[in-house]
Amino acid sequence: MDTVVPVLLLTVIIPLWIIFHYITKWKQMKGFTPEDTASLSDLRTSADRLEDRLRTMERILDDEIPDWRSRHEL
Repeated sequence: MDTVVPVLLLTVIIPLWIIFHYITKWKQMKGFTPEDTASLSDLRTSADRLEDRLRTMERILDDEIPDWRSRHEL
């Protein structure tokens, strides 16, 4: 009878506690951290600026070299 409690503790209670502990941690980690959100915002801003630059370059090329698209398409 003296070994039943330690065996029960090691085989049932501790593994269940570990599983539930990590399930709780995983649920808390869902979503983005504030740092992730800030990084994504910075990346989006950079992508928007680069897209504007590309459109400007294409407009300039369209004005100066009207057939540049047909010469450089794959």
